[in-house]
Amino acid sequence: MLDTPLEPADLAQRLVRIEEPDDTRLRDYVGLTDMQLRTRTEPEAGLFIAEGEKVIERAVDAGYPMRSMLLSDKWLPVMAPVLARTSAPVYVAASDLLERVTGFHVHRGALAAMGRLPLRDPAELLERSRRVVVLEKVNNHTNIGAIFRSAAALGMDAVLLAPDCADPLYRRAVRVSMGTVFAVPYARLGADPAGPLWPRALDLLADSGYRRLALTPAPDAIDLRALRLEKGQKVALLLGSEGDGLSPRALAACDLRVRIPMSEGVDSLNVAAAAAVACYALTS
Repeated sequence: MLDTPLEPADLAQRLVRIEEPDDTRLRDYVGLTDMQLRTRTEPEAGLFIAEGEKVIERAVDAGYPMRSMLLSDKWLPVMAPVLARTSAPVYVAASDLLERVTGFHVHRGALAAMGRLPLRDPAELLERSRRVVVLEKVNNHTNIGAIFRSAAALGMDAVLLAPDCADPLYRRAVRVSMGTVFAVPYARLGADPAGPLWPRALDLLADSGYRRLALTPAPDAIDLRALRLEKGQKVALLLGSEGDGLSPRALAACDLRVRIPMSEGVDSLNVAAAAAVACYALTS
């Protein structure tokens, strides 16, 4: 019997003690370290995994429905306020059993399987935004999470992703973003087979009144410090993958190329760091 002060009273009735790692009720949590499997199956199943107290709380605050929570006994008092706001089942197990199910030591104490919300419509998102980040082939989840965190912290209104970008709701991206991925609206651009594919979909930015700025270390690009924008000008900042940067076709679709000035001997920044610097420059 769990001696944990939980409110409301019916919350205790939702607690389920798990004794076996192959319990089918834990299927959402099996093999969380298998990135190839999870990046395929999670979107198909309409779920993602939130990890840790703050991230889970922010997911619930953002309106994502909780499917269930999996945690160890000592984390029940910590998570009780969040659990009281949901009707999801709560699975409780020993720490070693959690590790056997998930594939790693759950040192943040709690995991929640959350339901996904429908993706935003890009045109609608652009209509009510002024400063947006557009990403092409950024398929590293750490970079995706860090870019979302910078976008949220520095006042960007939205993030648009090319079809070849990593999933912002993958566990590592969510964790790196500290849950700010839930605070920044995002959409996939050029992923609808019925519409224009990438990078032709970038025309939607121009149609919506955005000036498209390609961030590149190319020496012929304009120094970001010298960039002058008209008052009220809508701006889309485009960033590409580590190493290759933006594709030639994406670069050609932009109105202007801009660069972050570098000290001699350094040719570029990590894409997440570059995004932070450029977002700060655009919003200040």
